[in-house]
Formats: sequence, C-alpha cells, structure tokens
Amino acid sequence: MATAKQAAKKPAAKKAPAKKPAAKKAAATKPAAKKAPAKKVAAAKTTATKPAAKRKPNAAFMKPMTPSALLSAVVGALPLPRTEVTKKIWAYIKKNNLQNAINKRMIDADEKLRAVFGGKKQVSMFEMTKLVSNHLK
Repeated sequence: MATAKQAAKKPAAKKAPAKKPAAKKAAATKPAAKKAPAKKVAAAKTTATKPAAKRKPNAAFMKPMTPSALLSAVVGALPLPRTEVTKKIWAYIKKNNLQNAINKRMIDADEKLRAVFGGKKQVSMFEMTKLVSNHLK
C-alpha cells in the first residue's frame, strides 16, 4: 500500500510543474505589454495634477448656535458651531467614561446627559446627534 500511495503522488507531482511554466510564460508576456502604456499614463498624471484647493467648510455647520439650559450644563452657555458642540459632548463622554465598554457605539447617559437625551438611559452615537440638535437654537 505504501508503494501505491507513493506511485500515485509521483505522477501528480510531475503534472503540476509542467502546467506552471506554461502559465508563467503567458503571464510574463501579457504584463510586459501593459507596463509600457501604464508608465505613460502615470507620467501624464503627474504633469496634469493641480495643487489641491483648500476645502471650504459648510456655513451651516459653522454658524454659532445657542445651547439650551440642559445642554449648556454639558458644553457651556456660549454660542458654538455644531461641530464644536459635538466635540465638547464627546470630550464630556470620554472624560466621564460614559461610552459603553462592550458596544462602543452606545453611550450610557449620566444625569446631565439623560436630561439632554430626553430621559433615555442609553442612546446610540447616531441618535445622539439628533437629540442634541433639538437643544440648539
């Protein structure tokens, strides 16, 4: 039986190398033809690229908004853009370790945030932005 297994393995080993060199030759000829045009395209792209213009922020996000009394307990009473309000809320969440340890998308509200979240004990990070926008004027 041992000789039968060895005999069966030997023909399979001989067939596999015979196919691989043929595939390598075909693959080697095709990329060589494709590489030359690719270099020309790359050279054309480098000369045609323009310096990137600085991105302008959306005016709606940058407009200072006054937080409600409940939200001002978390972010402060001064008018802030929505982006800054979100940053301050996340800073508060991280500082007080209110992000759920198992599911990082969920925020466990303390007393201040529970008032902002409409009495909910836990909200998702996506729902949070909706609830916070209700407290901005």
